[in-house]
Amino acid sequence: MNARRLIPTATLAGAVTLGLVALSACSSSDAATDTKNGGALAVTASFYPMQFLAERIGGDHVSVSTLTKPGVEPHDLELTPRQAAQLGESDVILYLKGIQPAVDEAITQSGVKNTVDAASLTTLEKHGTEVGHSHEDGHADDHAAEESHSAGEEDALAGKDPHIWLDPVKYAEVAKGVGASLEKADPDNSAAYRKNTDALVKELGGLDTAFKQGLADTTTRTFITTHSAFGYLAERYGLTQEGIAGLDPESEPSPARMKELKTIAEHEKVGTVFFETLASDKTAKTVAADSGLKTDVLDPLEGITDKSKGDDYIEVMNANLTALRTALGAK
Repeated sequence: MNARRLIPTATLAGAVTLGLVALSACSSSDAATDTKNGGALAVTASFYPMQFLAERIGGDHVSVSTLTKPGVEPHDLELTPRQAAQLGESDVILYLKGIQPAVDEAITQSGVKNTVDAASLTTLEKHGTEVGHSHEDGHADDHAAEESHSAGEEDALAGKDPHIWLDPVKYAEVAKGVGASLEKADPDNSAAYRKNTDALVKELGGLDTAFKQGLADTTTRTFITTHSAFGYLAERYGLTQEGIAGLDPESEPSPARMKELKTIAEHEKVGTVFFETLASDKTAKTVAADSGLKTDVLDPLEGITDKSKGDDYIEVMNANLTALRTALGAK
């Protein structure tokens, strides 16, 4: 996660101002729908996990746009003047504070009343401050270099792990909060939002059950991944996540970490190193080659692309379950 490449505050403020001025030049097709004139509720989502909730819960009563287009690494997002303007004309903004600082700043500038921070709808946790989120304090010195890559995001989140959507139970908690927020913003359609929320929460409950049953009996409980995004998922299902180089999936692991991962792989009978869809697989392949392991995809679901193993959150999470069952030797 490259939290370093962000728009400076002054530049962003200028982009917001320019974008708002430019609204008068936008065509009606570019502008958000005005609910006061009988249109759909205009919802802007910061990135895919928020977009999925808005679309599933809002249904036909919302018009959802997203700031992070398919194929864009959300942590690297730089807002254009048009996107800044889009925020300002939203009825509701749905985001996750701390994971995209550029978005957080633009929301502050937008003046939109109905903003929903997903991080406030559940409890964020710390999964360790060192690489992999699962090591003892004695490893901290070995990992100091890798930790510096993710310092920006750690500061923004006060050391908390933002990847709540990868735990179906926490994601369901967020879904309930989003549903309640849409009801408040658009009370005329509250019954529909409540019905859609209940249906999605039930579906997420089924996903949780599938993970519990699918990962109940495995040869190993440890998995190695380039992106330390799966702390909540690992905690929920009794697994151990070993991150290669912390929160930044493209940073290079130190020689000490490479040696440590090889030892972990041998001791814990790990056979697969996971990489993700929106970042290079170079690091995963390097670690795998060094330890004689295979590679596979474990998708952090920060965006859906043509490389995704599914068309939406539920399908990709089921693909993740299949990948974990194979890698962990599920029986």
